[in-house]
Amino acid sequence: MSAVRAGVSQGTIGVSKGRLIGRRHAGGLRAEAARTKGGVVEDAVPGAQGQRRSRPAAGPEFWRHVVEQLSTALMVVDPAGRVLAVNPAAERLLDRDSATVRGQDAHELLHREADGGTLLREQCPLLRALVEGTVSRGEGDRYRRGDGRLITISWSASPLMDGGSLQGMAVLFHDVTGDRSARRERAAYTSALEDLNERLTLVAEITDVLGQTLETDEALARLGRLLVPRLADWAAVDLRTGSGEVHRVAVTGPMGRDAGLEGGRERLPETGEADRSPLVRVLHGGDPALQNERDEAEPAGPPGSALAALHRDFLRTVHATSALTVPLGARQRITGALTLARTDPAHPFDAENLEVVSDIGRRVGLVIDNARRFGRQRAVAEAMQRNLLAPPPQPGRLRLTARYQPAPAGSQVGGDWYDAFERKDGTLALVIGDVVGHDLTAAAGMAQLHGILRSLAWDHSGPPGAVIDRLDDAMSAITTVPMATLVLALLEGGPHTGPWTLRWSSAGHPPPLLLTRDGQGRYLEAGQGLLLGAPPGTGGGSRPNATLPLPPGSTLILYTDGLIEVPGSDLDTGLAHLRRHALALAGAPLDTLCDHLLARMPPGSTDDVALLALRLPMP
Repeated sequence: MSAVRAGVSQGTIGVSKGRLIGRRHAGGLRAEAARTKGGVVEDAVPGAQGQRRSRPAAGPEFWRHVVEQLSTALMVVDPAGRVLAVNPAAERLLDRDSATVRGQDAHELLHREADGGTLLREQCPLLRALVEGTVSRGEGDRYRRGDGRLITISWSASPLMDGGSLQGMAVLFHDVTGDRSARRERAAYTSALEDLNERLTLVAEITDVLGQTLETDEALARLGRLLVPRLADWAAVDLRTGSGEVHRVAVTGPMGRDAGLEGGRERLPETGEADRSPLVRVLHGGDPALQNERDEAEPAGPPGSALAALHRDFLRTVHATSALTVPLGARQRITGALTLARTDPAHPFDAENLEVVSDIGRRVGLVIDNARRFGRQRAVAEAMQRNLLAPPPQPGRLRLTARYQPAPAGSQVGGDWYDAFERKDGTLALVIGDVVGHDLTAAAGMAQLHGILRSLAWDHSGPPGAVIDRLDDAMSAITTVPMATLVLALLEGGPHTGPWTLRWSSAGHPPPLLLTRDGQGRYLEAGQGLLLGAPPGTGGGSRPNATLPLPPGSTLILYTDGLIEVPGSDLDTGLAHLRRHALALAGAPLDTLCDHLLARMPPGSTDDVALLALRLPMP
């Protein structure tokens, strides 16, 4: 140890007999053992004549300069962990001079917990490496500088051996505080981007999902499933009504819709300025509200109104510790309010949550507004349906049944229609038709054709094709219908015993299906002509007519193409399916047959369906 003490007596690392004490350490001051002869080191590289070249041996002064000029901080400690020496880079990094630190316990002097407290010696990896005499590395340790500031270091240590005996440890270390801060900033930035992406994804998903329905209740059910538990523990929707009341129409919790918390109705106060309830203020056009303390969310004392009490009781019932209340729609047209609640005090809502939910509220308000407009349109359509698609007559022993099923995403009435009426001469007229579209415009066109066809067929004694020709001529002049298909069939024969004859003509419509008592089913493909609205001159004359005697007990089915269109398949496949299903039900009552045919519609169908079935009596 005398050579070591001599070498570090001035606070630097020295050499003894041409060897660097601590030949290896991380990053390495590495010195090979050199053979010396009279103060000369022999180079291992041969000279030009194969002779070994000699150069002067590097002495202690040379190695002291090397260590002093290192840009990396270096500290040497003895086996007990006391500081033997530090280089100038270490002095600068630690803000301590060599004279101050020499002889002090390195762990007690420098090593600290993240909060600045003293770290237990048992937890110090450098002391553990000293005991084991092994190379060691560390990342994230905290050292206290002379000015009291904590720095985060990365370090590596190598044992200093002399004759097989551990003489101490050489420790290289550098400040990574800035690197860790940068990593934390990058991590925070990444987390912020992930949060932003999650919020944008949620808003986009809500917009997409709600845009797929025009039913208010279904839209709110979907909204609740998207918000709970993804963003909140509870969600409540209150809608303003035309009578000045506020109706709590949907409450979603951890177990789904909670009907027990729904249905409340209270009148909205005239002004919300004096009311402390966030719901009342928002419904009166106030700013979105954020409350993160229970007593702040619903202050103590009597509520300002019955509506405020309803809202307060809801938050208390669900044990809300944080709540957001935002308007549905824009400030100029507020249709209601959305309230989200969290029950974990450790995860309250923040201002960013408020911004996201406010955006969601604006979008949901538009969806609800559209749904309400659709509801008004649907009410008109339903009234039209009741008036135009009335139950068919039941003349004598003849049995007639009709069904109408709107498109899944459309109005309650559309372009598909049926009609059955007795003409002036006593014959029974059967009509099935399809105007392009399944909305209120198509329904209006259907109503126009319905009235005109009844007028033309009422007292016309000619064949059905002649009636359709007259309708085709009039359609472009007195209706808004651009194109349509239909079948007009006339049943001749008494209403009780027959015999019965069917005369029909088709304007581009799918053929009627006839089921007989002997288990046969056939499509009546005769009498086919061009659809209504075809360009003039393409028909080549009058429309064709067809005639067929109908056996007693037979069933005639008129239908629109929504019943036979199979997504991804051709028309023949749909016709085959309908024929097979109808034959299986041929013996069932007429109402049962029609209901089951509609129930067996191909999955994924997006078109309206009109169905008119006639059954003849047995003799």
